[in-house]
Amino acid sequence: MKRTRIAALVLVTAAAALAPLLGQGATAAEGTYLQDPGGGEKNMKSMWTKDEMHKVEGQFRLYPGVQYKTVTRPGPSGAPDYERQVPDPKSLAWQPSFEFAWAVSDSTVVKKAVTTKEGKHPIVVHAILRAPDRTKAAEVRRELDGRPATGRERVPGGKRIACDTGEYTVEWSVTRSGYGTLTGTLRWDSSCEQYRTAFSSGNGEQP
Repeated sequence: MKRTRIAALVLVTAAAALAPLLGQGATAAEGTYLQDPGGGEKNMKSMWTKDEMHKVEGQFRLYPGVQYKTVTRPGPSGAPDYERQVPDPKSLAWQPSFEFAWAVSDSTVVKKAVTTKEGKHPIVVHAILRAPDRTKAAEVRRELDGRPATGRERVPGGKRIACDTGEYTVEWSVTRSGYGTLTGTLRWDSSCEQYRTAFSSGNGEQP
């Protein structure tokens, strides 16, 4: 068996292990996300209030959440009765979720110089996933009262997005009431080709 085939089988086996039950949806590559602004966990967009005494920072992540179902495949030629469950490439779809991060800083004495991140804050998070034709494919909005000065919130999108339906755009915002609103956009390609190729390569066919 070629080394590339072995690598594909390893990927399929790992993904299939995430399926809770035969025929039910499962999520592969759960840790995969797109982030605005790009970079690490501490990379955020920021803004100061007009009096330069309060700062709001925000970050957004889109988790595409690839979904699939499993099917039964026979074992290799030497052991055809050794059936196994593998992902079905035909069942691939997306179910995005949205994650927001925020940080609220207050100047104590000198503007922008000495700040603290304390207290509880009203935070509003909002995101719209727009299809290539600019229609709304999904939308989430939550009012988070009494949240700490720094935090994260993951919100399910609640919508299934078909594979290979074009490039989507996310419009997102994080608001600290009375301080200001941070906004951003993020592009996402709905192609499933990478998963489809990997799954198809390891469904039990002989090299």
